[in-house]
Amino acid sequence: MGKLSSAHNSVFIVPMKRSAPPLFSVLLLIIFSLTLSSRILVRRGGGFSSIEVEEPSLILRKKVPVFNSTLLKYAAIDVGEAQAKNEIKELLEGNFDSRGRYRFSVKARKSKGILTMLRSPQFYRNWLDFRRVLHDWSRKKRYQPEIMDELIGLVKGPIDRHDGLVVSERRYGSCAVVGNSGILMQKEYGELIDRHEVVIRLNNARTETYERNVGVKTNISFVNSNILHLCGRRRGCFCHPYGANVPMVMYICQPAHFLDYTVCNSSHIAPLIVTDPRFDVLCARIVKYYSLKRFVEETRKSLDEWASVHDGSMFHYSSGLQAVMLAVGICDKVGIFGFGKSASARHHYHTNQKAELKLHDYEAEYDFYHDLVNNPQAIPFIMDTFKFPTAIVYQ
Repeated sequence: MGKLSSAHNSVFIVPMKRSAPPLFSVLLLIIFSLTLSSRILVRRGGGFSSIEVEEPSLILRKKVPVFNSTLLKYAAIDVGEAQAKNEIKELLEGNFDSRGRYRFSVKARKSKGILTMLRSPQFYRNWLDFRRVLHDWSRKKRYQPEIMDELIGLVKGPIDRHDGLVVSERRYGSCAVVGNSGILMQKEYGELIDRHEVVIRLNNARTETYERNVGVKTNISFVNSNILHLCGRRRGCFCHPYGANVPMVMYICQPAHFLDYTVCNSSHIAPLIVTDPRFDVLCARIVKYYSLKRFVEETRKSLDEWASVHDGSMFHYSSGLQAVMLAVGICDKVGIFGFGKSASARHHYHTNQKAELKLHDYEAEYDFYHDLVNNPQAIPFIMDTFKFPTAIVYQ
């Protein structure tokens, strides 16, 4: 008889005291030849390519996404950048002409009423704060993908301190981002939403009478600065439909809205946090990439024609998308509710609005949510080292 042993991917026949019968030796030689031939075929990419079991790393290796360089280039262009810089320059100089209810000039003190306001110590304190925060915000407005790893410290940190908790780098265990789509009325997600550790609601959408569909719990109120601009007209700058102790996170739509921020921030009990402009730039690039991609695939037109279809410098991401991006940075699990549309549902569950805003490309944002759930590596402009959370879209 004989004994088989293997070493260095080879097969040896180790002789024993008694020699093997001739027929058995022939069989062993045939097996050896077949084994060697099959390994050669596998390594050379022959007819056995489907059984590459010798290199499991090839099977487990992540696919590296290939981004369209032209789309990346166009998405990085901020069409309204020059206009925004000029507006910021005028505001810092004290020129509020053509700024809605802010229409006055610090330099031109013609009105007795304005002159009285300018002499007010409180006004000057707000004015100095306004200039400081606007200057700092404009200075930081640039593309810096590392911002996703800083969101815990920038947003969760102040909220933890407000709640009397020890500030840590731990993400929230689970977050529900509740959009305002009318499709929420088709399901009773209220209890499921409230079971999340943190619930983020958008633009002061009310929950009363809709509890079974949208829940009652609110941990973060996410708004755009247009909402705060309206709240700033109320006595005490009241903007707390979920309670004065609920933190607010806000992104700036117009630089002039920093005046609302400086006035309202002084009266807020809970933190009023302005999103980092680097985060705003990142969101803008991601949404524009998906919008450009969809535009080319659907119309087959030149990218230069995209701006005329999407309002050019007015094109913007929705509040919902940035709230989802915020949750992606501060949560381990993200549940997305009330994002989508239906022919039988209103645009917003709590209003009678029917039409969508043209300055948003909701279809492109839905493409983003699809990748976030199924293939987050396909999302552009985010660092390879960033750890994406588990995400689920509830329809």
